[in-house]
Amino acid sequence: QVQLVESGGGSVQAGGSLRLSCAVSGYKYIGHCMSWFRQAPGKEREVVASIYSGGVTTWYADSVKGRFTISQDNAKNTVYTVYLTMNSLKPEDTAMYYCAADDDWPCKDPRRMDYWGQGTQVTVSS
Repeated sequence: QVQLVESGGGSVQAGGSLRLSCAVSGYKYIGHCMSWFRQAPGKEREVVASIYSGGVTTWYADSVKGRFTISQDNAKNTVYTVYLTMNSLKPEDTAMYYCAADDDWPCKDPRRMDYWGQGTQVTVSS
């Protein structure tokens, strides 16, 4: 059974940094497409960043490009962690952040993702 568990959210002031983690377990193979999404109150869920094939390919939304970095550690027995390092945070980055997994690249459409974590809240104050 595939499980995704996020952690690392919190409250910071504008200009601060946070690192989100998504612990991935239960896959029988590695090399999936993993994405971070976020959803602010009253807004649709949007993709923030994606990583594929152990980091060979990455993608970022324009709104976070140059500020956020997606990465993953080396898998051990198909258990690994995907990170979202967020720098120069802005109040508009405030949202619930979710990690999600799919088999293939690209993995930007929330309707196509196979597995989701429970989410972690990020709040940025001005």
